[in-house]
Amino acid sequence: MAEETIEILDSDGINRALTRIAHEILEKNKGSEGLVLIGIRTGGAYLAAELHRKIMAIEGHDVPLGVIDVTMYRDDISSRQNLAVGQTDIRFSITDKKVILVDDVLFTGRTIRAAMEALMDHGRPRNIQLATLVDRGHRELPIRPDFIGRNLPTARNEKIRVDFDANNTPKAVQLHRS
Repeated sequence: MAEETIEILDSDGINRALTRIAHEILEKNKGSEGLVLIGIRTGGAYLAAELHRKIMAIEGHDVPLGVIDVTMYRDDISSRQNLAVGQTDIRFSITDKKVILVDDVLFTGRTIRAAMEALMDHGRPRNIQLATLVDRGHRELPIRPDFIGRNLPTARNEKIRVDFDANNTPKAVQLHRS
């Protein structure tokens, strides 16, 4: 049987979802004071950069933006082969900050658990809020996003992929069925 690919969101849909998430973040936090954005490498980092631009446009001032690599914090690292270790780039204090952790797709919650553990090595945030473009369910850990672009219930064997263009701008969310 051939693989079926269904486009769930195009670039305009992604843009609308990220704009809504940016407004929701600012509303929940009563503005951008004390906020920092940290994207999980790689898709989450690209989306965090998009949210950063949108929040700057809405608020008129900058919020710190960082990237975190969770490879060495994963609980399944021994079962995965050829995991490339990326670089964490957080050039500001997260202590007592409201951290908006950004990922592209939320599935089991294990990547988010690893990201929270990695964040604690950088300081003690006031709180951690989770923003994700797609929540596909199947949680194995008690993790729930605060900001969601799209809820997309899937079968466990289906895959969700967020595609980015050459400038790391999100261009499509696709569902892949085998």
